[in-house]
Amino acid sequence: MLQRLMIAGVLVWSLGAVALGAAPASKVDGHWEGALSGPNGDFNIAFNFKADGTKLTGTVETPNGNVDIENGKVEDNKIYFETHFQDNVIKHDGTIDGDTIKLKVNGPWGDSAMTLKRTPEKK
Repeated sequence: MLQRLMIAGVLVWSLGAVALGAAPASKVDGHWEGALSGPNGDFNIAFNFKADGTKLTGTVETPNGNVDIENGKVEDNKIYFETHFQDNVIKHDGTIDGDTIKLKVNGPWGDSAMTLKRTPEKK
């Protein structure tokens, strides 16, 4: 009886560890929207994220068209990625908290911040 309880305990612990290991990737997957302040006022911007382990990929929907996410990483509730606009690298560093991502953005204009909210994917 004790042996069965120990085996059951190890199985529950193992399944929990596997689920926790997979959780960070699924936290960020999906469609996220926010607004960014620019020289001509605020504009809406959308992010489509997909995590594969610690690798983060996807696209950013901007008023000037879609841009690929590059050098993306996700670990626990932290994300990092880069995008390019003309010849400039724009760095994004964020924290995931449920259906919200707080992003620090560094581009040619300097530093700024934006809040993203998870939204249903557009079809």
